[in-house]
Amino acid sequence: MSGHEVFELRQYTLRPGQRDRLVELFEREFVESQEALGMRLPGQFRDLDDPDRFVWLRSFENMEARAAALASFYDGPVWRAHREAANATMLDSDDVLLLRPVQAFALHALARPAPGEHASAGLLTATICPLPPGNAAALARHFDAQVRPVLERLGASMLAQFLTEPARNTFPRLPVREGESVFVWFAAFVDAPAQARHQAMAALDPVVDAWIHRLDAMPQILRLAPAPRSLLRGIPTTCAPREHA
Repeated sequence: MSGHEVFELRQYTLRPGQRDRLVELFEREFVESQEALGMRLPGQFRDLDDPDRFVWLRSFENMEARAAALASFYDGPVWRAHREAANATMLDSDDVLLLRPVQAFALHALARPAPGEHASAGLLTATICPLPPGNAAALARHFDAQVRPVLERLGASMLAQFLTEPARNTFPRLPVREGESVFVWFAAFVDAPAQARHQAMAALDPVVDAWIHRLDAMPQILRLAPAPRSLLRGIPTTCAPREHA
């Protein structure tokens, strides 16, 4: 995603039974309307392990552009027209990580599915790793050099890697998780059985185990089913990582 230096990983806790309603509203009203203001929406997902969680990604050129784009959207006509319907589905929308790419998604060859289109979806994982203070860059380098090749050999298609964006939140109307340092990687799989086999084998690998034991806590793994209009899909050949310039 050329030129975009800031990403948000947003996890929403929804009222019971409201996720499909929010996905339909979100993909109809909030995708193109945000991208018209300079934001990008790489993906929208259903959490396979929590029927009341909606996960999505949003990116910006930088923190200053983030402030301007969010102000334009949340003070604009589209959000004003649909915010009551959207907010009625939610219990909490403050679980947000600000991230900067180490390797960014390669989205240039992807086309967003049209409304009503049934594209193959597969499965993605987002693995969120709490890092000890002051060791983020070294652990990210170690992951890319030593751990990523193992995970790919075991069947993961690695899509992107991120570290915490440490800058001050430039749009405080939308809270983010502060005072944390994380490393996040995204991977794609054909389906849930393929991901389960991969996870079982990775848990037994000494290189992966040694890296995990350098973290502050065990990683959180989100198993994500792409929503109908998500750019990111879970088929391994769909995306390939590229070095972030």
